[in-house]
Amino acid sequence: MATTDATAAIFLPAFRALPKKEREAILARLLKDREFREDLIDTVIIDQRHKEPSKSLDEYLAERKKKRL
Repeated sequence: MATTDATAAIFLPAFRALPKKEREAILARLLKDREFREDLIDTVIIDQRHKEPSKSLDEYLAERKKKRL
């Protein structure tokens, strides 16, 4: 198990064991941090779209150019 996974395996159960008000306070503080909030949003989008087929940058740029014309 990687160090990151081990940390998560310890942190998440400890977080869940906190009273609801304390969990809410921690989440509120985390969400006030703009960089963390943006990272969280990016992570959720990636997770939701991971099964979508990928396309190369060249394909994307060609499609974008066609839409502009």
